[in-house]
Amino acid sequence: MLPRKWVLLPALLLATTLSWARDKQENWLEVSSPHFTVACNGKEKDARRVAEQFERMRLVFHTAFPKMQIDPSSPIIVIAVNDTKTFRALEPESYLAKGQLQLAGLFLRAPDKNYVLLRMGAGGDHPYATVYHEYTHLLLSKAEWIPLWLNEGLAEFYQNTDISQKDTFLGEASADNILWLRQNRLLPLATLLAVDHNSPYYHEEKKGSIFYAESWALTHYLQVEDAKNNTSKLRDYMLLVSNQVDPVTAATRAFGDLKRLQSGLEGYVEQSSFGAFKLTKELPIDDASFKVQALMPTQADDVRADFLAYNQRESDSRSLLDHVLQEDPKNTLAHETMGYLEARKGHLREAQHWYEQAVRLDSDSYLANYYFAAMALNEGDSGAEIDPQIEASLQKAIKLNPSFAPAYDELAFFYAKRHKNLDQAHMLNLQAVQLDPGNIGFRINTAQVLLVMQRETDATTVLQHALKVAKTPQEVMAVQNELQAVQQMQSARRQNEEEARRFRETMTVSQESETEAPEPGIQQKEEVVSGPHQTVTGTIKNVQCSAPAIMELEVDAGSKTIALHTSNYYKVKFSALNYTPRAELHPCSDLEGMHAKVEYIESATSKINGLVAVELHK
Repeated sequence: MLPRKWVLLPALLLATTLSWARDKQENWLEVSSPHFTVACNGKEKDARRVAEQFERMRLVFHTAFPKMQIDPSSPIIVIAVNDTKTFRALEPESYLAKGQLQLAGLFLRAPDKNYVLLRMGAGGDHPYATVYHEYTHLLLSKAEWIPLWLNEGLAEFYQNTDISQKDTFLGEASADNILWLRQNRLLPLATLLAVDHNSPYYHEEKKGSIFYAESWALTHYLQVEDAKNNTSKLRDYMLLVSNQVDPVTAATRAFGDLKRLQSGLEGYVEQSSFGAFKLTKELPIDDASFKVQALMPTQADDVRADFLAYNQRESDSRSLLDHVLQEDPKNTLAHETMGYLEARKGHLREAQHWYEQAVRLDSDSYLANYYFAAMALNEGDSGAEIDPQIEASLQKAIKLNPSFAPAYDELAFFYAKRHKNLDQAHMLNLQAVQLDPGNIGFRINTAQVLLVMQRETDATTVLQHALKVAKTPQEVMAVQNELQAVQQMQSARRQNEEEARRFRETMTVSQESETEAPEPGIQQKEEVVSGPHQTVTGTIKNVQCSAPAIMELEVDAGSKTIALHTSNYYKVKFSALNYTPRAELHPCSDLEGMHAKVEYIESATSKINGLVAVELHK
C-alpha cells in the first residue's frame, strides 16, 4: 500500500519538472489491448510487451478463478515510461524528497478510473510487486464475501508473479514476510481468520505487519498443500464463505482441526526453502489484435495531467491542463480532468460546467455524461430544460459502459426524486448492486427507492442484508440509521391507518351537508397535485391535522413561507439527517418548530402545494 502523505515542495522544483515535461520533444504512442490501454514514451515493442504482460496477469486470475467476474467496470490505463525524469514528474510528491525510496511502479484506484505508472527496465527481482499487489485487490474487489486475511494473503501471493516470454511463475516466497514471522509469535488461526476492517490487527502498524505476513504464509501453505496432495481445500473454503458461512466455521469444515493446521503452518514458516508455482497452462495472447497509434503532444499531456489529478498533484495537473487547452481548446479529456479537479474542491457548479462542455465535445465519453448529470442532480437542478439532458446523459453513460454501476444508481435516484418510472428505478438499483455488491451506498439507495414505492417491508429486507455486508463502523451506522427511519415510517403508517379506520367507523353523514359529505364507508377522494418537484429548507410551523389523515403546515424559509398540504400524511416520507430522533415520530405533534428540508410538488393549477417528504435536521 502506498503512503498517502503528501508534502509541498518548493515551487521552483515543480516548475522545472513541468517545464521539462512539456518542452522536451518526445514520441508517445498508445497500445490498446482487449483489457488495457498503455501510453508509452518508449518503443512500440516495449509498449506491446507491457500490454501483453498485463493481459497475461489477467489470464492468470481467470485461470485461478474461472467463475469469478474479475474485470473492473472502469478502464485500466497504464503509463509506461522509459526514463527516470518522466517517472519523477508523475510519481507522488512525497517520493521526490532526497533519500526517499525509489519506486518502480504504483497503482492508483478510483471508483471511475484505474491508473498504473511503470518505470520500464526497473531493476530488482520483482520491481512491480506493488502494482501486482494492488491489481490483485482490484480483481477481488467484487467478491465482497472474501475474508480480509485471504484478500491480503492472495495479494501478497500474487505480487511476486514473474511473467516472461515463455514461462509464468507465481508465489515466490517473500523474504521479508518469512523473517518477520520467524521473529514474532504467530496469531492463533481463530484470531487471524476473524480479522475484519475494525480489528486492531488490521490497523496498528506492528500488529498489521504480523497480519499481512501470516496471511501470506497461510495462503502460500494452503496452495502448496493443495498442489502436493491434489486437493482443493482452499477453493472449498472460498465456496463456503461465499455462501455466508463465517470464516472460522468455514475453515474448520474445509481444513479440519485448526490447532493441527496451526502446527503445520508454524513448521512451514521454519523450513529452509520455499518453492514457487510454475503455471503449466498456456496463456495465449493475440497481440495481433492490439491497436497502436501515435499520440500527439497534447494527447500525451492530457493523459499525464489526468494522472496527476488522480495522484493528488493538483497544481502540476492544472499547469499541464492550461497548456493543453491553450493548444487544443476542444480536448475532451482536459475538460473532464478540470471537472474532476473542481468537483474534488467542492466547486460543483464549476465542475458541472466543465463536464457539460466535455459532453458537447465528445458525447461518447461515458464519464463526461455521468458526471455532468451527477453534478446537476447534486446541485438540485430541475425543470423542463435540464431534466431531459440529465436523463439522456445517464442513459448514454449506461449504453457506453454497461458495467459502470454508478450510472445505474444515479438514474434510479433521478427517477425516484421525480416520482416517476419507479419500477424502472428499482431495477436500476438492483443492477448497480449486482455490478458492485460491496457498495453499501447502492444498497441504501435501493431501500430508499422502495420507500418511495411504499414498500417498507422490502426496504427493511434490503437494509438487513446490507448490514451483513457492511465492513466499516461508518457503513454499519449508515445502514442502522436507515433501518430506524424505516421502522419509524412503518410505525407512523400503522398509527395513521388506525386513526383513519376509527374515524371511518364513527363517521356520520350530516343531513344539512348531504351533497358535500362522503357516503358512509367511502373514503374521500385524494387530491391529485401535479407540477415540478421542489425543495425548501426552513422551520416547520402551523402544523394542523384532521381526520382521516389530512395535514397542513408551513415552512418558514426566511425570505418566503411555503404552505403545504397532504390528504394522506402516512404517505409522506419522513427521515432524519445525521442524527436519530429519541423516540417514535408523531408527525402531527412533533414537527412544530423543527428545522427541516422539505420536498413538495409545486402545483401548476392551484395554490395547493403537495407535501412529499420531510428530512429533519438536528
